[in-house]
Amino acid sequence: MDNKKSRICPVEHSGSLDLKIRRWMQNPQKILAPYIKEGMTVLELGCGPGFFTFDIAQMVGTSGRVIAADLQQGMLEKIRLKMKNSELKGQITLHRCTENTIGISDNIDFIFLFYMVHEVSDKKLLFNEIELLLNENGSIFIVEPPFHVSQKAFEEMICIAEGEGLRVVERPKLFLNKTALLKKH
Repeated sequence: MDNKKSRICPVEHSGSLDLKIRRWMQNPQKILAPYIKEGMTVLELGCGPGFFTFDIAQMVGTSGRVIAADLQQGMLEKIRLKMKNSELKGQITLHRCTENTIGISDNIDFIFLFYMVHEVSDKKLLFNEIELLLNENGSIFIVEPPFHVSQKAFEEMICIAEGEGLRVVERPKLFLNKTALLKKH
């Protein structure tokens, strides 16, 4: 998606996104288990170094798939290295987005956007493409950070998503974070 290089977390700082202590505060299983089921196709957009990727792959099982997508090839390479020794590598597809499009045509059951929507300049374009990718009963889970994104900016983001054919169905509680679960209208 259309990002300014200064707005996205550089690969060189990605180690801070993959710390074991982070699992205590942002446990992927606890955050995503209510939404991801076996057999689903999940798009993890802005996957970074793969903090959530392998947990998602475990949740979708052998009949499901996770598409780990990122703008930066370096982030995808970090996941590729982790995949070498993982029995979950068969469920993970790595995909590099371009600056203006996600660039996939799969039908998606669940789209996970963790701490990345605020980095996208053209949110209307992002939500338009997401709405087209999402299956009729699929959902989108947006989580934005507490300090980088104000409540006003988050609500403006949600208004843009609603303008592209999505609607909020839940506001999951995730300590200090701004969240929304959306579906198609």
